Amino acid sequence: MTKTALITGITGQDGSYLAEFLLQKGYRVVGMVRRSSTVNFDRIQHIQDQIELAQGDLLDQSSLMELIREHQPDEVYNLAAQSFVPTSFSQPVLTGEFTALGVTRLLEAIRHVKPDTRFYQASSSEMFGKVVETPQRETTPFYPRSPYGVAKVYGHWITVNYRESYNLFACSGILFNHESPRRGLEFVTRKVTHAVARIKLGLQHELRLGNLEARRDWGFAGDYVRAMWLMLQQDKPDDYVVATGETHSVRELCEVAFSHVGLNWQDYVVVDPKYYRPAEVDLLIGDASKAHRVLGWQPEVTFEQLVRMMVDADLEALQRQVR
Repeated sequence: MTKTALITGITGQDGSYLAEFLLQKGYRVVGMVRRSSTVNFDRIQHIQDQIELAQGDLLDQSSLMELIREHQPDEVYNLAAQSFVPTSFSQPVLTGEFTALGVTRLLEAIRHVKPDTRFYQASSSEMFGKVVETPQRETTPFYPRSPYGVAKVYGHWITVNYRESYNLFACSGILFNHESPRRGLEFVTRKVTHAVARIKLGLQHELRLGNLEARRDWGFAGDYVRAMWLMLQQDKPDDYVVATGETHSVRELCEVAFSHVGLNWQDYVVVDPKYYRPAEVDLLIGDASKAHRVLGWQPEVTFEQLVRMMVDADLEALQRQVR
């Protein structure tokens, strides 16, 4: 029997990698997209003829119920969210509607229409925020430092609540930062690698960044979607931290990216206070030992490999445009 997976946020970085992964596993993949005149299908263009796209909206309960009723998914992966942390400060209410209440609407749809569906919620390391312990694991208390982090905490706990209250197979993956060549340009990793490629090609002369000492646990998105799938293959639903267990600063990110193309980052990077966050998170580094032990999951791409992969992809894309 072919399994059906419904992915919200399929046009995003994680959605595209997850769709690829599930297609390779023989799944029928349905991607939820919002009604819009400007939907960006770039990340799934190469597999668009292999997936089904269906309209739905995390702000609209009836559309979600209809989606579940029509497609009868065996697994639902909720990856859709307003996921850019700085935007959550300027649009906190909208962030709450999508990233917090959107989870509840989707769980309600599953509960009423197809309660045997297995559900994955994309939780985030930003929930730890002002960290209470290092490294962070599944039992670490949350202390979010942004409206996005707060909304993700709500989404996380409502998933736990529906699991315990209605016996749904509902899991949360507490994913630490995961990047790829498909990352949006507004995120610091891609902002850096894209700028490096532009500077190398003479299209840009400086890179303006905020806090160079901010540290993150960065992994490869392609590795992390494998962990999402593994969570839904277990006998019992549970929550898991997914991380590399290593931490690197924005400064190190710049060093690796610029040196990969033979440049000295200090000649091009300018610290600009306007890019500092109103409230910065502390040292985020994940302890994924439970995922290693229970799921058998391990990351395969190192930090250095990831940064070089992203620089190479940006260089290649820009060179095609220049030609």
